[in-house]
Amino acid sequence: MSSKPMAYKPGPWDYNNETNSMKSLYIAVRLLASFAIAVAAQKKNLIINTDLFSDVDDTGALLLAATSPNVNLLAVNINYPSTYSALAASAILAHYGHSAIPIGIRRPLTNITFFDSWYYALGEYTSKVAFQWSGGSLPWGHAEEAWDPVALYRKMLVEAEDSSVTIASIGFLDNLSGLLNSTADSYSDLSGRDLVARKVAELVVMGGGYPSGYSWNFWGSNSSLTAHVINTWDGRVVFVGDDVGKDVKSGGQLMSAGPKTDPVRMAYIYYSYYVPASSWDPLAVLYAIGGLGGLFKLGNEYGYNHVEADGANRCSGAGSVVSPRGIVSRGTAYNGSTAKKARMFDTRRVITF
Repeated sequence: MSSKPMAYKPGPWDYNNETNSMKSLYIAVRLLASFAIAVAAQKKNLIINTDLFSDVDDTGALLLAATSPNVNLLAVNINYPSTYSALAASAILAHYGHSAIPIGIRRPLTNITFFDSWYYALGEYTSKVAFQWSGGSLPWGHAEEAWDPVALYRKMLVEAEDSSVTIASIGFLDNLSGLLNSTADSYSDLSGRDLVARKVAELVVMGGGYPSGYSWNFWGSNSSLTAHVINTWDGRVVFVGDDVGKDVKSGGQLMSAGPKTDPVRMAYIYYSYYVPASSWDPLAVLYAIGGLGGLFKLGNEYGYNHVEADGANRCSGAGSVVSPRGIVSRGTAYNGSTAKKARMFDTRRVITF
């Protein structure tokens, strides 16, 4: 997710305003994913970094990754330390046929459940999904068996081919900061930074406002760790700005006509009671899977994204180009010579799930 829990406000992409023959998100995301990844020549190695807990679009993103035929989902790392977050992720992955996918989670674990203290309108879903669909690598009551997220990152990266892994960060960045700070271990003599440089082809980050902003994903957990990752990552990064998915509503068709046994369908119902949700994370994962495809376009060729200690970010355009970096946002394009090459894109299409 990329914002604090947000009450629904009708927008131009409200599914009620669109005629759509798709009967459920389960069908729709397959069509969208197939369209977005049509240019892919082989399965993409993907690791998802999520804060599955206080927003439901993380579950839609997991559905996309788990059902897209051109994705080799290596692992899921969770940045929110609730046992129910890990168990719900396991239940969702198992439902879509990925029982063996390893899951990592931040410690120390708690049994905290979500409570909407912002609007008193949104419901908790992780414990319900975790219990009702218990399964996968972390069945109900086994959250402590989840991987340490840094160890899981290192294991997956070591086993992958060079420059073959895409990481989609659709939540906080604590785990990625831990990866960058990691040192040689039983998996590899390489430091975390060296592993990233060798193995990661692209980091896709859901968060930030462009040209400047104050994003929940950047300040909601530990803003200094966010700054550490964004300001020091050596490699290609694409940022999917908050405004890309805010007004693209998803979940409507899934809730009204989707399979009754689908855990993601029930997650959306538990969370919003049939009100479609913003699509921050699903759109970020769609880009991570298939790139620009026909759904997105670059909004800017150059820029440097800097995150302050409080989590505020600003895109500037000064300096020389030294490495590729991407920024995804709907808005004004920036041009010029920059400290780090950047790319921004926006989505102009109406997307209804």
